[in-house]
Amino acid sequence: MDILSALLGQVGFFLLIFARISGIFTSAPVFGSRNIPVYIKAGLSLILSFTLLPLVSSTDIIIPESLFPYVLLVVGEFLVGLIFGYVSSFIMYAVQMGGHIMDLQIGYGIINVFDPQQGQQIPLLGNFQYILALLVLLLTNGHHVLISALFSSFRVIPVTGAVFQPELAQFMVDLFVGTFSVAFKISVPILAALVLTDSALGILARTMPQMNIFVVGVPGKIAVGTFALFISLPFYVGFLGVGFNVMYQDIYRLLYLFQQTGN
Repeated sequence: MDILSALLGQVGFFLLIFARISGIFTSAPVFGSRNIPVYIKAGLSLILSFTLLPLVSSTDIIIPESLFPYVLLVVGEFLVGLIFGYVSSFIMYAVQMGGHIMDLQIGYGIINVFDPQQGQQIPLLGNFQYILALLVLLLTNGHHVLISALFSSFRVIPVTGAVFQPELAQFMVDLFVGTFSVAFKISVPILAALVLTDSALGILARTMPQMNIFVVGVPGKIAVGTFALFISLPFYVGFLGVGFNVMYQDIYRLLYLFQQTGN
């Protein structure tokens, strides 16, 4: 009977690990992409759970015998993983938001493309910058850092050891504010070029009233905005490197925030 109880305890502990990893693989960049089939995500989550089980197993953790308290623990672990994934995705949301701002100002706002990763229509430049950001993330081994942070999460936040407190809400609010700030910084070079273009068109409209500024201005802004975009691409890639470093810091800040609130 003791052997059966121990075996059931290990199965329950394994499912808690699997719940946290599943939450991360639901929302994290690259791993949470809809292009990856669900059975591949589930299989990878099972493999990582089996790998982590002997590393994080502890006799101090008591698995509830009744269903309802255990379901609450599973939901809690899934929410920890889900928050982990969303924090690591905020930089990608900022990239898409910056692309949307540029689309509206350049004139690509009426053009939308379907993104199978998000399952919805997104702006043209937003999709371009999002794909470029994913490539930079993979080339800089960002997915390895995410997996390393995943393993560290079980060391910093033991299974069933996370406590949700008000400090977490303030942390998420700060991330939302930072997302808008990063999106604006991404779009600043193109916005500056378009402001100069609008100023030049305004001067032309005053000096040559017979010129149809609308006919000249729309393709002119598209040409200037697209040229400014490609000129600023090297700076954009460098900015992504800085943004990913901040993302990694935010992930570990989140983990230690859980640890501090838990302790």
